Amino acid sequence: MTENMAEPSVSMITRLSPAKLNLFLHITGKRVDGYHNLQTVFRLLDWGDYLHFSVSDNAVISTIARELSANQLCHQLLVLDGAEAITINIEDNLIFKAARALLASAIQSNILPEQLAKVHIALDKHLPMGAGLGGGSSNAATTMLVLNKIWQLNFTCDELIKIGATVGADVPIFIFGQDAIAMGIGEELTAIDLPDQQYLLLTPNAHVNTATLFANPKLHRDISPLSIESIQTQCADYVQTLTVPYHNVFTPVVTSLAPAVTEALNYLQGLETQALGIARMTGSGSAVFLPLDASIAADKKLLEKWVAEAPCAGYVVESL
Repeated sequence: MTENMAEPSVSMITRLSPAKLNLFLHITGKRVDGYHNLQTVFRLLDWGDYLHFSVSDNAVISTIARELSANQLCHQLLVLDGAEAITINIEDNLIFKAARALLASAIQSNILPEQLAKVHIALDKHLPMGAGLGGGSSNAATTMLVLNKIWQLNFTCDELIKIGATVGADVPIFIFGQDAIAMGIGEELTAIDLPDQQYLLLTPNAHVNTATLFANPKLHRDISPLSIESIQTQCADYVQTLTVPYHNVFTPVVTSLAPAVTEALNYLQGLETQALGIARMTGSGSAVFLPLDASIAADKKLLEKWVAEAPCAGYVVESL
């Protein structure tokens, strides 16, 4: 008789890949490397994409005596589903880039384990692309955090933030995992404790190329830097309301180029008196949002009406 062979076990890890909001966004100058320094407060949301990681206990790749590049190794280790509509070539996807950067750092640091498990990643996409909500960067960060554990690379949070910054400017905040003041290109993070908040978020069907935005003469790139202490103590000026000097430098540029964003922002501005908040755009657009006073946030029927009457897709979301 043939012995019954035990079926290989498959473990599944599911993680929320959260969206973010920029409560304000300033550009304080251009760097010698061509990037721009910024100041912002990132707010993470309890809403986003989901990533499902499947790991089989007998599906491993040996790294001993092999001279594979990080890119080749990544192709052998990862299967990615659900991202076909985002990038045709897997190497262009931020999830793949994040895994490749992680492996490259492990190779460079000479800490690559002798065996690595193959991982199947399924992306359950909810966040619209090009909305300024950080969806792709969040996917990359979530991938790095989970693979760091699956592959037992043991990079610290600070090390992952440095690796993540090479993948994308918004990746570090999602590795940091909490609301933060951000400076530099977004990798210099200081935690900030903000009150719980709900938002009415609209995602107009519009996208303006980032390079086009940075080339626009209307874009202010020389906002006077604020101290971290000022940003911490003046949170009343940008959490519910938005008063000088706090603003989003991209708003006038995006609204001049994308009528759908203007329409969505105008709609939210018409609700400000009731919501007791100031509407604004997040990131470089196109999503816009309105902070909701607690008294309004509790009125579910009113919020449903506001979403139903919005000129584009709308959601009621809350802070993480």
